[in-house]
Amino acid sequence: MTTPNLPTRKARWAVIIVALLALGGALAFWFTRGHDNQDALRLYGNVDIREVQLAFRQPGRITQMTFDEGDVVTAGARLATLDAQPYQDALAAAQAQVQVAQAELAKLRRGLRPQEITQAREALRQAQAQALDAERNFQRQSSLLASGASSQRTVDAARTARDQAAAGVESAKAALSQASEGFRKEDIEAAQARLAAAQAAAAQATTSLADTELTAPSNGTIIARVREPGSMVASQSTVYSLSLDKPVYVRAYVGERDLGRIAPGTVVHVRSDSGEKVYRGQVGFISPRAEFTPKTVETTDLRTDLVYRLRIVIDEADSDAALRQGMPVTIAVDAKPVSGARAGER
Repeated sequence: MTTPNLPTRKARWAVIIVALLALGGALAFWFTRGHDNQDALRLYGNVDIREVQLAFRQPGRITQMTFDEGDVVTAGARLATLDAQPYQDALAAAQAQVQVAQAELAKLRRGLRPQEITQAREALRQAQAQALDAERNFQRQSSLLASGASSQRTVDAARTARDQAAAGVESAKAALSQASEGFRKEDIEAAQARLAAAQAAAAQATTSLADTELTAPSNGTIIARVREPGSMVASQSTVYSLSLDKPVYVRAYVGERDLGRIAPGTVVHVRSDSGEKVYRGQVGFISPRAEFTPKTVETTDLRTDLVYRLRIVIDEADSDAALRQGMPVTIAVDAKPVSGARAGER
């Protein structure tokens, strides 16, 4: 018995097996691609580095500009200086007013010296003696008027002298009482208030003097030197522009249909077109307000959509000088559907 069709049958089975393997590979590829498309989320955005406009709080003439554009500075570095002489003079005057107020208050608290009290007591004794003489003269003139030996004008003058002497006694008594008891509580409180005002003016002058030096608020890079030594500047006029080293942000946008797949805290990976380094970051903020896609977002799917703005914070350990302001980047998000995710959570 012969089997002439055996090679043909083997060939058929080989073709069937190859076809099945190809079909299985195609199905696996389709499934994997579909799965990846479901789980992978790719966004586009730009690097957003914070800038600070540095200025003096006081007006004046600039005497020194320490750094140029492109220089890297550390927090606390002295960047520029104003002419401090006018502020030094103002501080000296304020400190002198403090000393005057302190002396006035000490005088009121201490009261008059013993010699001054003795003088006030002697003045009272003299006033009392004068009042006694004036009273005797008035009585004498009144008696002479009754006998016709004096005139009414003389009696009236003696009465006026008596009254004035009595008023002098009362004034001397008040002066002696003040010298003995010290100044009133209200006078001391007023002197304390004048001292506090003088001290506040001195503190303000001290602050103004310190403000003649402009220091860096944090680490960064000088991106603009606006003034030069000798320039007169008003308060709050920009002198330097400083680009902060950290934190580094990325501004991106997500469509509404993908909003439920990302939430604050979601880990992302950022890559720029200029290098192969991948930066790790986290979603820090999702805007609660929808907006039309900005022109800078170069993706066909989002050009006509309403989107939500994201702020991504690059990990400080990963950020470096390669990320520059406005640089376009691609953000890869290994995003699963997030239950209960809402815009603007953080």
